[in-house]
Amino acid sequence: MANNANLATGQKQKRWWRIPLYIVAALLCVVGIYAGYVFLSYSRIPDLQELSVDGNATQTASLDTEYTAVSYNIGFGAYTPEFTFFMDGGSESWAASKNSVMACVQGAADTALSLDPDLVLFQEVDTDSTRSYHVNEAEIIHSVFPDWDSVAAVNYHSPFLMYPFYHPHGASNSCLLTESVFDMTSAIRRSLPISTGVKKLIDLDRCYSIARIPVENGKELVVMNAHLSAYGTDAAQGEAQLEMLFADMAAEYEQGNYVLCAGDFNHDFPGNSREELNPGTDKIYSWCQPLPAEQLPDGFTLCADYAEGLVPSTRNTNIPYGPDSFTVVLDGFIISDNVLCTYTQVVDTGFQYSDHNPVVLRFILR
Repeated sequence: MANNANLATGQKQKRWWRIPLYIVAALLCVVGIYAGYVFLSYSRIPDLQELSVDGNATQTASLDTEYTAVSYNIGFGAYTPEFTFFMDGGSESWAASKNSVMACVQGAADTALSLDPDLVLFQEVDTDSTRSYHVNEAEIIHSVFPDWDSVAAVNYHSPFLMYPFYHPHGASNSCLLTESVFDMTSAIRRSLPISTGVKKLIDLDRCYSIARIPVENGKELVVMNAHLSAYGTDAAQGEAQLEMLFADMAAEYEQGNYVLCAGDFNHDFPGNSREELNPGTDKIYSWCQPLPAEQLPDGFTLCADYAEGLVPSTRNTNIPYGPDSFTVVLDGFIISDNVLCTYTQVVDTGFQYSDHNPVVLRFILR
């Protein structure tokens, strides 16, 4: 009997040792299933996708008339001055609340409207994302510009991301949104080269949109809304994105069209804002390398002659906004030389509604 009891006890002990192995195996299985879900759910939107134009605007652009354009990355409605983002070394992965998202988007749209624009190019406009409580931010913006034409180009449509583990970022659906007082007759979406491998999961579905506005002389004002890569970018990828964008700009100019390209370039736009806005800094980030102005096609200009001095267009969100924040200019306008810039300026909002400030451009078609 004693031998039988000892044998039973030994068998139980052996079974107990198996339990941790079963737990590890189950966890590995869950991780494998989740990884498969993420990669199998991943897809890219095909290049040259035709975009629908919503709205009833009928206005044609005129020559020798001053118009105003605004570019504004609204940071998916999350970035109050106190907000810090986990991918920049901060802590938050979601906006503070649904009400906060709605207030930030409303505030950003109202700020853009206050600049008396004819065109507004928004970036990071969520339409159905976990991080922004599934608020349709495009609808809020449309309500501020109710009689305008609008074009949306999806540039982020991720499956549910479990990182960071303490508060998963979740699923995201976001777009570039162009609002126009002019009739936009057509628009397409260009898919940019992006990271490969695992990095592609954090690099969005990068793109730019191209919208066409008729001009009274029979030509077109070609409006390009862009948001280039930041996280996970290597030099070759960044170069390929700029080459593609610049080639499309040059092709339109060669046809005699007027070209206005704006957005978040994730490069130091004037080339020296890192040093000028952060004296003595030794901080270097992949998303604020100088934009290579020397690579611009012939006939194009960076609008970086700021009428009221150098104001940052974005802040690093590793800490709440304050005197110690790293700031730089990433946003701006590039125009062809048949478009005259009469004024350009980054508008200082104190980063009240986004981690970006809007940039305004006044221009004349000539």
